Amino acid sequence: MSVKHPIIAITGSSGAGTSTVMQSFQHIFRRECLNAQIVEGDSFHRYDRLTMRAEMKAQEEAGNRNFSHFGPEANLLEELQDLFLAYGQSGTGKFRKYLHDAGEAEPFGQKPGTFTPWQEITAVTDLMFYEGLHGAYADDKIDIAKQVDLCVGVVPTINLEWIQKLHRDQKMRGYSQEAVTDTILRRMPDYVSHLCPQFSRTHVNFQRVPIVDTSNPFIARDIPTADESMVVIRFANPKGIDFQYLINILHGAMMTRPNTLVVPGGKMGLAMQMIFTPMVLRLMDHKRRA
Repeated sequence: MSVKHPIIAITGSSGAGTSTVMQSFQHIFRRECLNAQIVEGDSFHRYDRLTMRAEMKAQEEAGNRNFSHFGPEANLLEELQDLFLAYGQSGTGKFRKYLHDAGEAEPFGQKPGTFTPWQEITAVTDLMFYEGLHGAYADDKIDIAKQVDLCVGVVPTINLEWIQKLHRDQKMRGYSQEAVTDTILRRMPDYVSHLCPQFSRTHVNFQRVPIVDTSNPFIARDIPTADESMVVIRFANPKGIDFQYLINILHGAMMTRPNTLVVPGGKMGLAMQMIFTPMVLRLMDHKRRA
């Protein structure tokens, strides 16, 4: 953690909806005229797309049928920790971009599924914003969560998470349902061992809960809409959170525990604005004072 160079991290699995949270923070940054250094978790994968496929095949032939991006072996987590440490100390550090598709790859003259070269952060920024799989990761050697000033977990109920992933990967990436299902099954041990523990280290968790039937996510034709959902917001430390104000502003909100607020799904974006704007401004105030 660093007062002078704060880091905000959004952590959640593939299909969890972390990009939606990222958009809410980008609105805050724009409104408050803050320059954020954006870091995508995908850029710290160990392998590019083709190499990852080859490595998965090799691992499977060796008897490991659960090798995935969720696990530490497929990621450069020491390098991610080094980036957070360097940024916290001096506002610098090495990062790169992962080029997901042709649109992202074209300006760099590279193929989709590859990484740009490593580069140093040279611009003067107000804070760093990370969005990916391992923003609150920790083990006996690495403690990325310790370096983060504000960590947010995005954790839909598991069936909803699978529905979102199935729809995204089939419609946007052209994968078959069988291929996406295979990916879900392959990642499950790493999900349990390496992703779930992170949500006990976050400062705030957002969990979208559908209020329609999602019993069989593999036959769901549509993703439940915001109006067909509730959002459970859990604060690790509720001290300083004005729950009564939030309940008054967010129509339909209620408290279910002393540290837990539930809001209608359609109010999720507004809830994020109301909750995180004061937190971001507090980080900036501490930065200016330092």
